[in-house]
Amino acid sequence: MCGRYFLTASKEEIRQQFGCVNSIEWQPRYNIAPTQTIPIVIFPGDPTSDSEDEERHLKLARWGLIPSWSKDEKIGQRLINARAETLTQRPAFGQALQRRRCLIPASGFYEWHRSERGNNLPYAILRQDGRLMALAGLWESWHRPNSSETMISCVIITTDANRRLQPLHRRMPVILEEEKWTHWLEPNFETPQTLLEPCREELLRFYPVSGHVNNPNHDDPRCLEPNNRTGSLFD
Repeated sequence: MCGRYFLTASKEEIRQQFGCVNSIEWQPRYNIAPTQTIPIVIFPGDPTSDSEDEERHLKLARWGLIPSWSKDEKIGQRLINARAETLTQRPAFGQALQRRRCLIPASGFYEWHRSERGNNLPYAILRQDGRLMALAGLWESWHRPNSSETMISCVIITTDANRRLQPLHRRMPVILEEEKWTHWLEPNFETPQTLLEPCREELLRFYPVSGHVNNPNHDDPRCLEPNNRTGSLFD
């Protein structure tokens, strides 16, 4: 499960780290929630064409995938995560898996752990080296019925948690390391599911944060402040 994340990098930092040829309007975000607009990295070329554009481009997309065949955008409120193990079994994801894969830049993500007292304690998960994560995702283009409006939407792919994160939660987003980015984005890469594995245990660190992050309307640096009163349950 990945239901909240943060992207505190500037638009230029995002462009440079992902090697994109364009930029987007973006302000650092500390508490990104489903249905909000987020940056994604794609190859925009038509996979059925002989002249694919293999340069990486940034686009803005709504978090919560709306299949092209859907008549109602509300389905996107439910399709914020896609399980790597069942992608081919879900009609909502089949075409996107074949042709519309993306990277979702993130500084890190939040997860909530249920303590022995029964309350949910939020944690921030980041890369040890401070670089941005590349979350594996799928994207779709949806046309609103009886309108010329087109909406780009996306979903984050999840997998089993690695041993480092298992005490915190049983699932985690797929974090692709840089050597896998091009294969994941290429529509002609025929075995994308082989890339959807838990990341290396040593890649990540995590620490407890305060309940300030629980409210999705809170979007400020306080969301990432360590909760020293709680202390980590997993030291």
